[in-house]
Amino acid sequence: MPSVTLQTSGKTIEVANDTNLLRMSIRYEGSVPYKCGGGLCGTCRVRIVEGNESVSKVMKKEIDRLGQDKIDQGYRLACQTFVTGDVTIAWGEEDLERLNKIAQRRINAAQ
Repeated sequence: MPSVTLQTSGKTIEVANDTNLLRMSIRYEGSVPYKCGGGLCGTCRVRIVEGNESVSKVMKKEIDRLGQDKIDQGYRLACQTFVTGDVTIAWGEEDLERLNKIAQRRINAAQ
């Protein structure tokens, strides 16, 4: 059975072959953010950290929502991605980076 490591939430879950990343996250409380679950909103964007060869091919909805540049950087929509082997995913790094920069500016301004 493939295993999915959810780097951001710190969980590793064994799943059946061809398991959908978003449904797996919902079922096992993996914390991948989402709103629609159908490839329309883009909120379930994750980055494939390891195992890009172990996920389904990129769908047209993903290119439409994320753009080819993000796809090339390893981003996928969890609702459109199926697991065929061991995978490590992460999400939210850009938000954390932005928040850290804001926090650092506030710290520097207070000094």
